[in-house]
Amino acid sequence: MTALFGPRDAMGRAAALREAGASGVFTFEGPHDVFTPLTLASTVGDLDLMTNVAIAFPRNPIHLAHQAIDHQILSGGRFTLGLGTQIRTQIEKRFGADFDRPVARMSEFVAALRAIFAAWDTGERLDFRGDYYRHTLMTPTFTPRDNPYGPPPIYVGALGPRLTRATAQFADGLLVMPFGSKRFLHEATLPAVRDGLAAAGRDAGELAIVPEIIVSVGDDHDATRRLLAFYGSTPAYRPVLDVHGWGDLQPELNALSKQGRWQEMGSLIDDEVLHTIAACGSPADVAAHIRDRVAGVSDRICLYQPGPIAVESLAQIVDALRD
Repeated sequence: MTALFGPRDAMGRAAALREAGASGVFTFEGPHDVFTPLTLASTVGDLDLMTNVAIAFPRNPIHLAHQAIDHQILSGGRFTLGLGTQIRTQIEKRFGADFDRPVARMSEFVAALRAIFAAWDTGERLDFRGDYYRHTLMTPTFTPRDNPYGPPPIYVGALGPRLTRATAQFADGLLVMPFGSKRFLHEATLPAVRDGLAAAGRDAGELAIVPEIIVSVGDDHDATRRLLAFYGSTPAYRPVLDVHGWGDLQPELNALSKQGRWQEMGSLIDDEVLHTIAACGSPADVAAHIRDRVAGVSDRICLYQPGPIAVESLAQIVDALRD
């Protein structure tokens, strides 16, 4: 799967990506609404659709459930609802919402969604009472009746050990955050997944693991360096740097971000950091990085692009991965 960046020409872009070999498209919570491009892309047909991710806490589970079911219908049962927590500063200062106890809150959010979906799917009485969400009324007027596909799967994006472990316990899939590496995946993410599955008595086959990998095709990686610097400035992403002994880079980047010196931050991302976290170079180089990073972990990936890559390059990456 690969990214749609906004509503403008979403249908044309989705059709071109499908022609290039992409199995689906995803959107992220950025400068545009996370659902609108998927609504438009659903007209293409034969494409998986996924939010990767929709930020959960500023939304109400009922609102999100309606959006999810509508896209399940539009896609012919090929929609995945990907949720994320974001970080405290963004949730509290940008969205003006609550962030306390994010792991417990996300666990309950997913449980609330499942209760709503069950009420719609089976007709059982809606009676969800949690610490953060309460849903005890659902009348026929507000019940979708034209969805033959059932509720969509719910995936959660996670990086830290507590949310990763919890995701393995309660979600249908784990979206591995793009600011990562092969070493972090194997030394931090997968052990937390195994702990979560064991705690819930689940088999590995009950949880989809979908890594998202930052891709930079060609020789100019300045935009990718700036993207990595942005991620690296956030304390929540320091564990990825710590695994490689680069932890001191995080406060340096954070200090520059607080001064608004965004353009300078990319210069602190050297080639070793760049090529460890991002898949860079020719389409063949990118495919080799991806194959090495996810071998034995997943046969499905999401390609995260700092900006739209040429469709021809995407097709070459897909061909190289298939070979």
